Amino acid sequence: MASSIPNAPSALNFRSYVGLIAPPRALNFTLPQAAANSRSPRRFVVRASDSEFEAAVVAGKVPPAPPVPPKPAAPVGTPVVPSLPLHRRPRRNRKSPALRSAFQETSISPANFVYPLFIHEGEEDTPIGAMPGCYRLGWRHGLVEEVAKARDVGVNSVVLFPKIPDALKSPTGDEAYNENGLVPRTIRLLKDKYPDLVIYTDVALDPYSSDGHDGIVREDAHLLVLHFASPGDAFLVSATVLLLENQVLFPSGLADNRKLRKKLGVIMNDETVHQLCKQAVAQAQAGADVVSPSDMMDGRVGAMRAALDAEGFQHVSIMSYTAKYASSFYGPFREALDSNPRFGDKKTYQMDPANYREALTEMREDESEGADILLVKPGLPYLDIIRLLRDNSPLPIAAYQVSGEYAMIKAAGALKMIDEEKVMMESLMCLRRAGADIILTYSALQAARCLCGEKR
Repeated sequence: MASSIPNAPSALNFRSYVGLIAPPRALNFTLPQAAANSRSPRRFVVRASDSEFEAAVVAGKVPPAPPVPPKPAAPVGTPVVPSLPLHRRPRRNRKSPALRSAFQETSISPANFVYPLFIHEGEEDTPIGAMPGCYRLGWRHGLVEEVAKARDVGVNSVVLFPKIPDALKSPTGDEAYNENGLVPRTIRLLKDKYPDLVIYTDVALDPYSSDGHDGIVREDAHLLVLHFASPGDAFLVSATVLLLENQVLFPSGLADNRKLRKKLGVIMNDETVHQLCKQAVAQAQAGADVVSPSDMMDGRVGAMRAALDAEGFQHVSIMSYTAKYASSFYGPFREALDSNPRFGDKKTYQMDPANYREALTEMREDESEGADILLVKPGLPYLDIIRLLRDNSPLPIAAYQVSGEYAMIKAAGALKMIDEEKVMMESLMCLRRAGADIILTYSALQAARCLCGEKR
């Protein structure tokens, strides 16, 4: 501001303000034109110019400032040692929250979450015992309300998992592609309510199969587990034989004591893929944005891409469960959907947890067949696989923090063994750090609220 103002009192000496510590007293005066156009006179504070302040400092009139802080004192008893001759001390970049935030290499936001939601035909929201905080949601009301809560904190992507009535299950899972089935109806409802919601779907037969497997089961043989008691001995001898065409050869000299007949089956690959393509098309017709084959059948991504394109759904994405392991972490999920295999396990189509390089084979096949997103399941125990895919593919990588991971954190938190919220957020950050672009997590709503600063 200049050192004189028109209409200011002529006796005012502006130089008398140079070097003052306190700000100058405000002077009230009214500009003629301003007074006519305002409700009250304007109030002006007259200060010295920058050059006058600089001149005061040069002349030695330096305004006081807080003193130099004392050197922090070490605790009594701390040994006095010479400083280590370190040229680089990484801790310097961690010494304050501001620096740590500035140099943070990985970030996480609600946009990174896909919220898995269980749905059923009922109106009530049924708690899932093994997954505290999760429910089978009524598709018309509870689901819509849960989606609204998620959207309020920035989670705008969901994936749907249906609990299908037993009466609608069959060996071939035909209910999977019923256009008026639970999933297509739910998609249409959500898209009508929230047109910009991103809806992922699960493509697999296990919720619809009377056998509980991801594909059609062909019964080739049975295992007949025979427990024999030797006539001359008191101990029990066990033997397992394969029963083919109802014929079995009993070991000579042993009497049959007890028989346990176990069904064996083969998951039919190509026939299952045919059903999955029909399921994916039905979901796309209802409005799904991303179909997600979780079945691990060979060739299903390419067949599904062709089926979708043939029906005019070139815009629908495919998120392939590229590396889905035959894991023991899925137990709570299968309880939620009542989809446990009725016999056997899923090791003939899901990957061996001991295998690493095999994930590259699956990745290359999915890429060549037209997958848009590659998913690793489970998440936290398989960070090395997430990083492997991230380093070898340009496609987006998804990680599924599965029900067992979620349940363990919840259980340990309930027992006060860990800080549930901090461990939850750390686990999600680790999945991001390993290379996941998106995370399917049952903690999506809780984590998003944490990121938004809301209390639990």
